[in-house]
Amino acid sequence: MHNTSPHIRTLIIDDEKLSRDLVKLYLEEHPDIVVTGECTNGVEALNSIISLAPDLIFLDVQMPDLNGFEVLRELQPEKTPMVIFITAYDQFALKAFEVNATGYLLKPFEKARFDATVRNAIALVRQSKKSALETKLRDLLLDYEAWKTSSTKTVTYLSRILIKESRKAFFIKTADVLYFEASGDYVSIHTPEKKYLIHESLQHLERNLDPEQFIRIHRSTIVGIDAIRELHPHFNGEYLVLLKNGVKLKLSRSYKENLKHIKGSE
Repeated sequence: MHNTSPHIRTLIIDDEKLSRDLVKLYLEEHPDIVVTGECTNGVEALNSIISLAPDLIFLDVQMPDLNGFEVLRELQPEKTPMVIFITAYDQFALKAFEVNATGYLLKPFEKARFDATVRNAIALVRQSKKSALETKLRDLLLDYEAWKTSSTKTVTYLSRILIKESRKAFFIKTADVLYFEASGDYVSIHTPEKKYLIHESLQHLERNLDPEQFIRIHRSTIVGIDAIRELHPHFNGEYLVLLKNGVKLKLSRSYKENLKHIKGSE
C-alpha cells in the first residue's frame, strides 16, 4: 500500500539548534515534507515519536539522555518511522551506516547530499518500503549493541532507568528504588511513591546494578541496601527483610551469602 498523503510528517531530533534550523531551511525546497515537531534530547524524541507518529525523522546520533540508537531500540518495529541519521564524525556510526545502507548525513552536511538523501527517503515513504528497511535497521541496532559491549573498558552501573508508559517515557533514579521484583517477562520497580513495570529480565537488570547499592535476596527479588531497616532470622536459614517503608521481603537461604554486603551483618 503506497503512501498517498500529500505531506510526509517529519520530526527533527537534534540537540543543536543550528543543526535543526539548517534542516528546516533545506526542507523548504521539499514541499512533500511538513515538519510536525522538533526535539532536543532522546526522551523528548521518544515521547514525540509515540504521540505524533511521524512518517520520517531526522535523528541525531549523539544526544543527551538517550542517543539516536537507544531511541530506536525503545520503539516497536511497526511504529518506527523512516530514519535519516544525522551525525558528526563517529567511527562506529559511519561504518555501520555503510554496512547497513541506512540514510545518513555527516555534519556539516552539504545541500546536495541533503537533497539526495531526502529525495530517496521520500520515494521510500511513498512506496511504503519501510518494511524492507526494518531488517537493515534491526541489524544496525544489533551492530551497535555488539560495538557498545566490546568498546566498554570500564563497568558503568545504572544510575537511571527508562520507564515507558502508554503515552509517555521518562527516567527514574536507581537511588529512589526500594526493590525490584520479577513478574513473568517483566520487572516491577517499587519506589516510595509508585510502582513501575518494565519489560526486562531480573537477571539482566542485576548485571547492570551496582552491587554496593543493590543485592539479590531471592530468585525474584533485588533490594536496595539503603532501603533495609532490619533483618530477622526466619525458618530453615531464611531471613525476613524489613524495609524502611514497612514492606517485608524474604531472603532465601540460597542468597544468604549476600548478607555480607549489608553493613553490620555477620
